[in-house]
This record gives sequence, structure tokens and C-alpha cells, in this order.
Amino acid sequence: MEDLTLGKLGQFTGTEAYHNMMGVYVTDGIIYLMENGYSWFVIDAVAVIKYKLSNQEFLSIKLKVRDGKAVMTITDGNKKKLYSQKYEWTNAEVNELQLFYVDGVLMLPSEY
Repeated sequence: MEDLTLGKLGQFTGTEAYHNMMGVYVTDGIIYLMENGYSWFVIDAVAVIKYKLSNQEFLSIKLKVRDGKAVMTITDGNKKKLYSQKYEWTNAEVNELQLFYVDGVLMLPSEY
């Protein structure tokens, strides 16, 4: 793990390859996120998408961290909550992290 604060996320404005993860495609930016301490969040998001929300064309996935705890909320992009999951402990250093799921691909907002 190199950068738990994820200061380099802005460098991802596209992807060179799509990576298949349990039938959901992820971008290079998502792989970077996983390699830097957030694989637990990405894997949970992918599992929810694959097994509960696979019929959705667009999803907004947010991770909010506060006082060592976190909440992942998935909406339809128009603030309609489709799923929420609480984490009782995390060492994540970001306050908020957002991902988008668009037409079968999970990506960073800068890759959208």
C-alpha cells in the first residue's frame, strides 16, 4: 500500500484496459484504488452491483468515512438510495470517495 490518502486519483482520466472482476468491468483507476488500501470497498461494491443491482445502467457509489467507521451508499445517481452498508471499523484516510458504475463498468469520477 503506497497512498491511503489517494492523492494520485486525479491522474486517471481514462483507462488503457478494462479488467473483469466477477463479471463487472473495472478501469485502471479502480485497480489503483484496490492496490492502495481500498480493495475491501471495491470488492463490496462489485458484489452488490453483480448480485443485487445488475439491472441498473448507472449507479453512484459513495464511501463516507468518519471516526474510523464508514458507510457505503449506492444510489441511482438521482439521490434514490438503492443500497447501504455500514463498516464498524476502517483505517481509510479519505473522508469521502465516489465511484460510478456506467453500462457495466466501474470507474472513478475522473474516468467518466
